[in-house]
This record gives sequence, C-alpha cells and structure tokens, in this order.
Amino acid sequence: MAPGDTPAAPAQAGAVVVSGADVLRLADIGFEAPTALLAGYGLVLETVPGGQPIPGSYWGECEAGLVGTTVYARADTPVHSLLHEACHLIVMPPERRALVHTDATDSVAEEDATCCLQILLADRLPGVGSQRLMADMDAWGYTFRLGSARAWFENDAEDARAFLAARALP
Repeated sequence: MAPGDTPAAPAQAGAVVVSGADVLRLADIGFEAPTALLAGYGLVLETVPGGQPIPGSYWGECEAGLVGTTVYARADTPVHSLLHEACHLIVMPPERRALVHTDATDSVAEEDATCCLQILLADRLPGVGSQRLMADMDAWGYTFRLGSARAWFENDAEDARAFLAARALP
C-alpha cells in the first residue's frame, strides 16, 4: 500500500457517509455479544439512550464514540462503527488508551490495522461475520484503493496483518 492509499474512515476525501444505509446496527444483534467481545480486550461498552448524543463520537450522528477505555454506542449505531472505534483502542498501546477522547487515530499503519481487525473480529459476533461487515463498510462509504473493503482485505492488507501480528492480535 503506497502512502496516501490507505483505507479511509467515512467522510474522508471522496467518501460519503450514508447514515440511512442498510447496515447492521446494534439493535439488530443486541449489546450482549459486543459487550463481551470488548470486555475481553479490557474495554467497556456503554449504552447511550436513543436520541441522545454519543459521547466521544468523531463523526457524530449514530457513530460510536470513545473516551478512555469506554466505547459509547446507541441501538442505532452501526456494528461496523462500534467495531472500528473499539479496534482503535485495541491496537494502540495501553498507555495511550486512557488519554483518548474522540479522535484515536495515531498513524496510517494504526488506521490500516484497525480496519483489518474490525473485519477479523466481526466473525466473533453472531449474526455479523466478516463478509457482511465488509459489505456494510462499503455501503457506509469507507474507501479503499482497490475499490472495496473485501478487495483490500484479501489482496492488500499485508502491512495491517503484520502490525496486528507484532502485537499478538488476531
């Protein structure tokens, strides 16, 4: 992957956030499995009541938010958003976690690893899976040099996998 050709989060250059996109949301899968998954990494999933602003949300609207080791989400939060924000915390050194508020990105390598890990962890959530998560990432507006999350993950994510392996992450 060349510099500047990294997976991009929604609303970056050329991407369009589609808040009404038909993607899996926490209301579709419930909070129990995501809460357990995040707890396994020392993170807390805090439920925000419907209609209330999500603390630490970089993108606003229904997107998940971060404050320290807590990931905030509502029932209408897309699963891909919850996983993406949680994976930012998982891939970063523990000493940085406590300092995070809203913006977790530290580097291109960390962003790539975050995208890769969210795809891998999707298989640990019943009713989600990596294929559905990648389709949701594309529908939401993530942009990848090879045109889709799946093409990037299958053909161009070696650096992201190496980043994860160096940290003993799946």
